[in-house]
Amino acid sequence: MSTEAIILMLVSMAILWGGLVVAIIRLRGHELPEDSGHRDL
Repeated sequence: MSTEAIILMLVSMAILWGGLVVAIIRLRGHELPEDSGHRDL
């Protein structure tokens, strides 16, 4: 592989894994919603 291909692969992996980490951190920061009275039908 060329140097440019390796750099592009590393950048894309960092974006994907970074987005996953940010999503997990944001989801863990929020509390679970309270029961709003909705029922399963």
